[in-house]
Amino acid sequence: MTDGFATRAIHAGQTPDPSTGSIVPPIHQTSTFLQDGVGNLRQGYEYGRSGNPTRTALEVQVAALELGAHASAFASGLAAEDALLRSMLAPGDRVVLGDDAYGGTHRLLARIHVPAGIVLDAVDLTDEAAVSEAFSSPVKLLWLETPTNPLMKIVDIEALAARAHAAGAIVVVDNTFASPALQQPLTLGADVVVHSATKYLGGHSDAIGGVVVTSDDRIAERVAFLQFAAGAVLAPMEAFLLTRGIKTLAVRMRQHSASAAAIAEQLLAHPSIERVHYPGLPDHPGHEVAARQMRGFGGMVSVAVRGGRAEALRFAEGTRLFSLAESLGGVESLIGHPDSMTHASVRGTPLAVPENVVRLSVGIEELDDLQADLAEALDRI
Repeated sequence: MTDGFATRAIHAGQTPDPSTGSIVPPIHQTSTFLQDGVGNLRQGYEYGRSGNPTRTALEVQVAALELGAHASAFASGLAAEDALLRSMLAPGDRVVLGDDAYGGTHRLLARIHVPAGIVLDAVDLTDEAAVSEAFSSPVKLLWLETPTNPLMKIVDIEALAARAHAAGAIVVVDNTFASPALQQPLTLGADVVVHSATKYLGGHSDAIGGVVVTSDDRIAERVAFLQFAAGAVLAPMEAFLLTRGIKTLAVRMRQHSASAAAIAEQLLAHPSIERVHYPGLPDHPGHEVAARQMRGFGGMVSVAVRGGRAEALRFAEGTRLFSLAESLGGVESLIGHPDSMTHASVRGTPLAVPENVVRLSVGIEELDDLQADLAEALDRI
């Protein structure tokens, strides 16, 4: 019998310390490990880059949440993405990326991997004609987000995975926005899941990390080799903080989702808002797909502000409880202007974000306080 999600979040990889009985496993803050003779390693640990028990515990925990067989943790989400891409691609290989994606992912591909010989195409993965055209040429890797960052498009993972596999492509899903509490892409046909663990997994804006999860032994072996050989590993303290955050993921995501849904409805009715991007709204183009493949609609809301860039900036700079900052997924609410902040690197590309869009990461503060904060900021623009 498989334990439920919240139970796995608390117990997977978290065996109490056998020497002391400590319920919370200790942080192994060490760079190297004693060997019982040359090559005779205790539980396989020799050096902090090749392995650390605290990092292993996190990897077991995240793999269990995504219902995957393997996980590798890295120093950041982009380090995780880079290791995956380098382990999967060779010069001449073609990557199809959703046309609304994290700016850092596009920058990594376009500025580092394309000069090394990779071919990159950005495609609207919600457009059947565009998808058909994309797969009319060979594709090595399909990279998608759902919900997307920042326009909250919903991509049908199961349908696209089937299409990609028929074409011989590997399917990668960035599951950062939904988290495994709301969506488990491996069960829908994805080959690999990546996370910026900095966001909802950690949930407290106090640690940076990334994770690659898969059930494919070959992919896992390649990624683990890059983790060891290139060395962008997650430090023990960061691993401990992320593990601690994950233990409350289930309850946090319920509150994030409930508050975001209420705020989306509030903003939908405000005269200063032109459009609300939130998959929980019944008129969202991806609502039905989201309802089918997710267990909640998440804590991210984006809005288009009437009037344009200047009004959007005044809104983003005018809140009190929503802090103007990059990142997302923490217990505290954040607000940002993607075109100027998280997605500035994609200006002038197919991934460019409209200048009047503001992105909200809805935290778990009192809902009434958050709604009042937004209303007051909107009334001042």
